[in-house]
Amino acid sequence: MSEGHPPERRKVMDGKLSLKLDGGRRVRGVLRGFDPFMNLVVDECVEMGNSGQQNNSGVVVIRGNSIVMLEALERA
Repeated sequence: MSEGHPPERRKVMDGKLSLKLDGGRRVRGVLRGFDPFMNLVVDECVEMGNSGQQNNSGVVVIRGNSIVMLEALERA
C-alpha cells in the first residue's frame, strides 16, 4: 500500500470484511491489501455456498471489477 491512500482506507486494513461478487458468490476474510483498481488481497478467505457449505481458500486476490458489494464486519 502506498502513502497516497486516504486515511479512511487504512482504517479497514487487517479488518474482517464480507464481499458479494458477480455470479452470486459470497466470501469473507481479512483485508491484507488493495490497489487503485480495488483489486483486493484477502487472507483467511472463506467462500459461502448457497447450500450453507463453506470452502476455505486461504489467501486470494479478488479483481476489483468482480466486486458487487463490500461490507466491513468490524468497526473502523
